[in-house]
Amino acid sequence: MSYSLNGKRIFVAGHRGMVGSALVRRLASEGCEVVTAGRDVLDLADQAAVRDWFNTEKPDAVILAAAKVGGIHANDTYPVDFLADNLALQTNVITSAHESGVEKLLFLGSSCIYPKHAPQPIPEEALLTGPLEPTNEWYAIAKIAGIKLCQAYRKQYGADFISAQPTNLYGPGDNYDLENSHVLPALLRKFHEAKEAGADQVVVWGSGTPLREFLHVDDLADALVFLLKEYSDPMPLNVGSGAEVTIRDLAETIAKVVGYDAELMFDADKPDGTPRKLMDSTRLHGLGWNRARGLEEGIRHAYADWLQQARKKLH
Repeated sequence: MSYSLNGKRIFVAGHRGMVGSALVRRLASEGCEVVTAGRDVLDLADQAAVRDWFNTEKPDAVILAAAKVGGIHANDTYPVDFLADNLALQTNVITSAHESGVEKLLFLGSSCIYPKHAPQPIPEEALLTGPLEPTNEWYAIAKIAGIKLCQAYRKQYGADFISAQPTNLYGPGDNYDLENSHVLPALLRKFHEAKEAGADQVVVWGSGTPLREFLHVDDLADALVFLLKEYSDPMPLNVGSGAEVTIRDLAETIAKVVGYDAELMFDADKPDGTPRKLMDSTRLHGLGWNRARGLEEGIRHAYADWLQQARKKLH
């Protein structure tokens, strides 16, 4: 049976983040009341505060998109923070949601929950079948625990708690800091700055041969709202576009979007990472959601948004 959002109070935990803000935009057309609570109002790591907030606000449904996130260096340097902080905040929200009578909860996992050497494309069944990637295992273990807690509430109490894990995301709210951003926003910024400076070359890390999958964050939000309404099962679902591209082709597409034909220089001294990482989203697409926009269209949207935000900062 479908879960109607019309007239419901939907709590988006983590509404200021990239995914959370996309969810707020998407839910605006669902006839529901979007409930938010920033860190200045509610510390999700404070068990008593979270319990009191839920008992007072009484949301009907929850999308848990809040998490402590960071790059490889941060994960490696602060393993306690990434494990303990995420365990605390997600356990507090999931537990209080159940205790306060929340009708439905969607927990957002991560593609890093899968083993380092998972089969490609990665099916949901690959979860817990092998060792994790060491550079982000602390964050991954916390996310796996969140998925398992949702499954436990389903099993013990019949709670309608579900989980989903997205592929690599990009779009409004992305991080464009060259020191710790992901490959797509980093390349977008590099090409933009090369165009501004009239540079002849753009340096790309690695060989350019690894295959990656990308999903626009607004498409993720659309898929998550679809799952909130239509999905009820213990299996945590993959959410991806189903399309993959080499890093070289990604760089060439970004060059086209930015409108600057600089020479690509591949820095072989920099790591490639895993040769291929593609989520198997067959289950999601089989349920009826397969509305991911094309990569070039998505990058054009992301670039326009980034330029607009940059102009706002100048003024």
